[in-house]
Formats: sequence, C-alpha cells, structure tokens
Amino acid sequence: MIPIAPIQLRIFDSPKMTDSKYFTTTKKGEIFELKSELNNDKKEKKKEAVKKVVIASMTVGKDVSALFPDVVNCMQTDNLELKKLVYLYLMNYAKSQPDMAIMAVNTFVKDCEDTNPLIRALAVRTMGCIRVDKITEYLCEPLRKCLKDEDPYVRKTAAVCVAKLYDISSSMVEDQGFLDQLKDLLSDSNPMVVANAVAALSEINEASASGQPLVEMNSVTINKLLTALNECTEWGQVFILDSLANYTPKDEREAQSICERITPRLAHANAAVVLSAIKVLMKLLEILAGDNDFCSMLTKKLAPPLVTLLSSEPEVQYVALRNINLIVQKRPDILKHEMKVFFVKYNDPIYVKLEKLDIMIRLANQSNIAQVLSELKEYATEVDVDFVRKAVRAIGRCAIKVEPSAERCVSTLLDLIQTKVNYVVQEAIVVIKDIFRKYPNKYESIISTLCENLDTLDEPEARASMVWIIGEYAERIDNADELLDGFLEGFQDENAQVQLQLLTAVVKLFLKRPADTQELVQHILSLATQDSDNPDLRDRGFIYWRLLSTDPAAAKEVVLADKPLISEETDLLEPTLLDELICHISSLASVYHKPPTAFVEGRGAGVRKSLPNRSASAAGEDSSSVQEATVIPNQESLIGDLLSMDIGAPAAPAAPAPASSNVDLLGGGLDILLGGGPVASNDAAPAAPAPAGGSAAGGLLGDIFGIGPVSSSNMIQIPKITWLPADKGKGLEIQGTFSRRAGQVYMDMTFTNKAMQAMTGFAIQLNKNSFGLVPSAPLQVAPLQPSQSVDTSLALGTTGPVQRMEPLNNLQVAIKNNVDIFYFACLVHGNVLFVEDGQLDKRVFLTTWKEIPAANEIQYNLHGIVGTADTVAAKMTANSIFTIAKRNVEGQDMLYQSLKLTNNIWVLLELKLSPGSSDATLSLKTRSVEVGAIIFAAYEQIIRSP
Repeated sequence: MIPIAPIQLRIFDSPKMTDSKYFTTTKKGEIFELKSELNNDKKEKKKEAVKKVVIASMTVGKDVSALFPDVVNCMQTDNLELKKLVYLYLMNYAKSQPDMAIMAVNTFVKDCEDTNPLIRALAVRTMGCIRVDKITEYLCEPLRKCLKDEDPYVRKTAAVCVAKLYDISSSMVEDQGFLDQLKDLLSDSNPMVVANAVAALSEINEASASGQPLVEMNSVTINKLLTALNECTEWGQVFILDSLANYTPKDEREAQSICERITPRLAHANAAVVLSAIKVLMKLLEILAGDNDFCSMLTKKLAPPLVTLLSSEPEVQYVALRNINLIVQKRPDILKHEMKVFFVKYNDPIYVKLEKLDIMIRLANQSNIAQVLSELKEYATEVDVDFVRKAVRAIGRCAIKVEPSAERCVSTLLDLIQTKVNYVVQEAIVVIKDIFRKYPNKYESIISTLCENLDTLDEPEARASMVWIIGEYAERIDNADELLDGFLEGFQDENAQVQLQLLTAVVKLFLKRPADTQELVQHILSLATQDSDNPDLRDRGFIYWRLLSTDPAAAKEVVLADKPLISEETDLLEPTLLDELICHISSLASVYHKPPTAFVEGRGAGVRKSLPNRSASAAGEDSSSVQEATVIPNQESLIGDLLSMDIGAPAAPAAPAPASSNVDLLGGGLDILLGGGPVASNDAAPAAPAPAGGSAAGGLLGDIFGIGPVSSSNMIQIPKITWLPADKGKGLEIQGTFSRRAGQVYMDMTFTNKAMQAMTGFAIQLNKNSFGLVPSAPLQVAPLQPSQSVDTSLALGTTGPVQRMEPLNNLQVAIKNNVDIFYFACLVHGNVLFVEDGQLDKRVFLTTWKEIPAANEIQYNLHGIVGTADTVAAKMTANSIFTIAKRNVEGQDMLYQSLKLTNNIWVLLELKLSPGSSDATLSLKTRSVEVGAIIFAAYEQIIRSP
C-alpha cells in the first residue's frame, strides 16, 4: 500500500500578498475601452470599434452618446463601410448633441463633392435625416448641387431629401427654389429619379399648409410619368401610379389613353403595383361611363389580376379581399363570373374565410344562387363555430337579396334546424326573423317548427328573435300566451334586449287577444315599471301603460302598425364613404374600411379624396349643380358631401327661400341627437312660416329651428369705418362696411371728396382672396365735386379666383379714378359669408360631429352676453347661424348650431350658456379649423348687437 503524504495548507501571510487583488481590475469600463479603440492609429481597429459602437451597442439600446466626438473624428476616411456606420451613429445622436453635430458639417459638405457617387448620395441623405436646425442651414448648397448631379443615384437620393427638408423647414424649401428643381426632375432621363421626384412632391403636397397642391399636374407632366412608369422599379411604379390617381383627365379621350398605358401594370408580380393600377382605373372608369364598349373591355381586364392576388399567402389574400369587397360594392360586374374563387378552402385562416363569405353574398344572384347555397350549407357543418354562425347568417342574407331563391333558402335553414346543433338553430332563428320582415305572410307556416326549439335557446339575440316572432304572429299561435308566460318566470334574469322584446310582444298579444291576456299584460307592465332599474325598459313600459289606459285604439295603431320592409343590403357602405375609400385602394384605409381621418392624426389626415363626377352625357346632370368648397385646407370635407344629399338647392339671389316648415320637433329627433335629454318647449306645435317681410310671426320656437325665412332686416349692421383716409387717397376718403341682403354680399361705401378738384371715372378691382369675392357689376359712383359725399353699394359674387389670405378674411382693394389708383385692405365681416341654407338635419349633425376628429375642435370664451338662450338663438338665426337643438344640462343651456360659408365649408357649433351669467363657452368643429377666427369674431359682433 502506497502511503499518502499529508496535505499541508499554507497560509500566505506575506505583507505583499493580500486579498485585495481579487477586488481590483485593470479595466476602466467599456466606454473607456471603446474610446481608446476609436482613437487608435490602426484603421482596422478603428473600424472594429465603430462596429462595436453602432452595431453591438447602439442598435441594442445602449447609450453611447458619450463617444460622439470620437466617432465624429472617424468620419475622415475613404472606407465606405466605416463612413456608413459613422453616418448612422450621427443620425441617431445628432438631435441630443446638436452643438457637437456641427463638427460634422465640413465633412458632409466635402463628401457631397466626393468623386464616388455613393458617398455623395450618402452625405446628402444623412444631412437630410439629421433634424438639427444648425445643420439644415448648411444643407441647401450641397442639396442644390446634388439635385443637378451627373449621377442618377445621387439625384434620386437628393429628391427624397427635399421632402425631408420641407418637413423641417417648408419656408426654406420654397425660398431656395427647391420645388422648381424638383419639378424639373419630373423630366429626368432616369425613371427612378422621376419616381422619387413624384414621391417627394406627393409628400410635400400632403404636408402643404395651404391645402392647395404645390404642383399642378397637367397632360405634359402625366405623359412624362407614364413614360417613366414602364422602366422604373416596382416601388417607383407605385409612387407614380399613386400620383396618377390624384389627376383628373380633361376629357374622355385622355382618360382612355391613360387607361391603355396603365393596363399592362395589372400583370405585374407585385401586389402593390397591381392594386395601385386598379385604383387609377377605378377612378378613370367614372369618367368613361359614357363609353360602354371601352368600359366593358376594361372591366373584363380587371378581374384576372384580382383573382391572381387570391393565390398569394393568407396575409396578402386578406388585404386583397378587403379591397375586392370595396370594388364589388362599387362595380359588382367586374367579378360577377368569378364566384368560385371565393369559395372557402379548408386551410384558409378564419379572417380570410369570413371575408370570402362576405364577398360571396355580394356577388350572389339568381344565376349562381344554387351554387352559393350548396356551399353555405356545407360550411354550416364546419367545426369552427364563428364561421358556422356567419354561414347561417349568409343564407338569410341570400334569401333577402335574391327574392326568387327565398323559398330555397328557407328550406335550407329548416334542414339546418333539424340538425339540432344548438348554435346553428339559434342563428337560423335570428335570420328567419329577418326573412319574415322581408316577406310578410309568406313563410309563417314554419313557425311551429321554430317553437319546438324554444327550450334550447340560450343566447339573447336568438331568444329576442323568437319572442318577436311569437308577438308578431300571436294570432296564429294558439298557445302564444303560455309561451310568453314561460319567459316571464325569469324576466329579471333576461338580457335587456330580451326584456324589451318581451314587453312589446305581450302588448301585441294583448291588443290581438285582450280577453285572455289582461292579467299577463298587467304583470309585465308591473315588472317593467316597478321592478326594473333599466331606464329604457321603464320608459317603454310607462308609454305602453299610458297608451293602453287612455286610448287603446291609438295603441293599436302604434304597436301593430305595418313594419317597413328591411333593405336588401343593410351592411353596404354609405356611397360617399365608398367613393372615398375607392380613392384609397391599396392603403390602410381600404383594409379598415374607414377614411384616413378616422385613424390618422396630423398632417394630410384631413385632406379628403373623392371620385370625379361622371361626365354630363353619362350622368344626365349638369356638373355645375354640384357644389364643392373652393378654398381653405381640407375643404372637401365629409360634411359637405353628407349635406349635398339632404339639403335642397341654394337660395335664389332675389330672396332667401324659406326652410322646410315640416320639421319634426317631437318625432324623437332631439332625443336621438342629444342622447335622450329633456327637450325645451316640447309641447309647442310647429309654427307656420312668417311672411317674407315680417318679423318673428311664427313664434320663437319657429325662429330657433329655422321654420320660416331669415329676415335680412334683423341681420346685424356693422357701422362703417375708414378704409382709405384722405391723406393717403389724395383727398379721396372711403368709409365702408359689408352687409348681406337677399342672399348676396355687398360692399357698402361712402366716397367723400376732400380735395380741391372734381373726381370722376371711378372703377374697382379686388385681389384674389380666400372666398373668391369679385364685383358682380361695375362700380357706380357719380362724379364727385369738392366737399361732396356719395353712398354706393357694390354687389359681390363668390365665383372669382381663390388665394389664401392672411388673415383669412383679408380683402385687398384697388380703386381707380381720374386722379390716381389707390390701394387699401379691409376685413370682410364673417356674418356676411354665412349662407341661408346652412341648417343641418339633426341626425346628420350628430353623425358629422362624431366623425370630425377631436383635433378639429376649438373652444372660445364669450363675454358680455345679454339675454336668455332663446334671445341669443334668435339673433343667431337672423344671421344664418341655425340652432339645430336646445337642451338644458345641469342648469346650463346648450345650443347646437350649424352654419355654412359661401365656399361650402360647414361649421358645427355648441354654445354653452349659464343663466344669470354673462359668460359662455363656444365649441367649434369643422374640417377646416382655419375659419375658426372668423366665426368667433362674428359671434362676438352678433351677441353684442342690440
């Protein structure tokens, strides 16, 4: 056995050997190491250090801003890779270190003149991305040179840089002439330069503060873009096609030519190019409505590319389907023969299945309904519950849409009910209720089958539908009272929807069979009015109770009145919205089915697009009858389009036409508008219109709701002020004001000759202005002798050229006589710009108020108010500010008002008044918030008027 030597532990007790060495390090930190490496003389080490800073640290979120001066020193290199990394670092940290970033300016300027075009482009791109004012000042000269660079890569990069610079400083871009250079690039020989120039100009147009396009497209420019379209990359083609979508051809021949040159893009491999091309063609089809042969040919060409998009991956399919949904609503003929491609595949994701189902219903017609029903019945046996529900509902929609197939659809639904699958049965009952509404007294024979499944219903909508059927057809169901009594046992536990339906059904049953059901109706009225805390249910119960107790005959007329037939397509988009979404095909708006204003805040969100009006020959209408706002950014608002459908033609110039006298004051309009609050003067009857020359003979309520004409005699008269003093007019003094009479704006002026000689030959000219004001007739001023004064009124039209002024109501005037030409400026009073047909329907008011973004709401405080809410409303009505509704909330009077400017801009207002207080709050909502200052000033003048 080998002996093992004992282990000896030696303790180091030497004074030179202590434990502290384990707690010390020679490292001075990662930043210090990187700093030393960045300053290393060896290029490779320096390059590796920059990679560590940019790639390893900066991109994962570490703060390496402390190394800014050291990284900037690495800019002086010929190595392209290193230079790119340094520029990337600069873009990231320049904003936090603006003073240090100035160190890089000389290198940027130098690199913009480098022999290597890649470095020139890199330098100008980086300068454009660094949003530091001090660097922006130095960008102009290099950018100007790069826009004229011999290399197309540099030019296309510089084009995008102009758009970025415009975002930082729009005034600099306009002052330095970059916009003109950008326009010149549209004629460039390189298609990618053209595409980038188009993209930059489009972005600048969207960001433009004036709302007017900075670059007007014309046939020459469009021809250049179409030429470049064939040669540039796919994303360049998207930019060009999007720009073409904003152009409206001058006639059908030009539209046809553009269509022919764009059609080849439909065969492109990129889905974005295809959808952008379809967007342009959909817009042009509106103009070509008169050319049936060409439209038919074009329609056939649109189908194959749309079908091809459905062979892509599911995500692209979904986007394509959402766009197809819009296209089918606008032009169902395009895909009427392509039903099979929308049949659902077993491995489609649920979101694709549901979208295909929706499109199938839209394409269903008498020729393909058998095929569609066969598919839908198959889908109803799937395992996906949500999909099965949609499939069953789809069968009901087919019955409503295709009347000859309704019987077949009902038969299919009965087959599905026999399967006894709970959720299938419940969905079937919901859709059968709609079929009964569409085809009364036709399919009621199946009610007994439905009643057999009463006990299996557990979903509120299905139970409510079954209760409705029992109540509606109580006279055909022998045991209707027993069935409804069964529901009442658990009345308090039922969903509110079912409770409301039960209440109505029992009242219907009582009115049809009063002898048997008196106890039942008393029981439910007691439950609804005494035991329920649901205000809707309680209110309906009291209404029925009052009706039944006071006038049973009236109750019968109300409760058992004929129901209006339900429409074929209840889920179609509103036509104006659909037209707008067609203009946004291939964008997020077409996927959400909402206008950009609904989900985008900030610039460009309020600029609304719309399809062009069809040609007069095709539509049979005079295009001049369609009014559009002509000035102010964001003028083409949804409000104008909503109202153009409901409000009649504008007032004739001779006398304002009276508004409709059959306004429904008590038909639920105010409750709907204001959320069910108490309505002022709810027992007043509509007053008859006042005589044209009379005062408020129709009563105060009539004035408030615009019943009867607006009398110009009650309009505020603003006193004249001096527009041109005698010392500046060489003895001619002009005092003036603005007024509105008989639906027309007037300049009321007093000319005074304070010179020693006679003045003759007067003429007037107005500069372009925000509202297109121009003289309707020559100025009539008789020869003025010394010390003589004369009054004159000049009628103004609103059809002149438009140019945004600052302030918006500024009007520049030139007066000529035998002495000289004199110039002065005056402010147009806001109230003379309010037209007489500015009264909105209550429901349109509410819908529009909700649709305008919150960012477009402005508040203003009014002081010195005298009188009640009614007197204020009367003053406003006399000045074409119409009160839509009045409500009292927590002791405050709320007036909801609308007005319309001469250029078709609509403004919605809420005036909050406190009784006994001289202060009020005015909230304004409009697509064009720039008009706010004019409106507020007008309110101040009107409220203070006697």
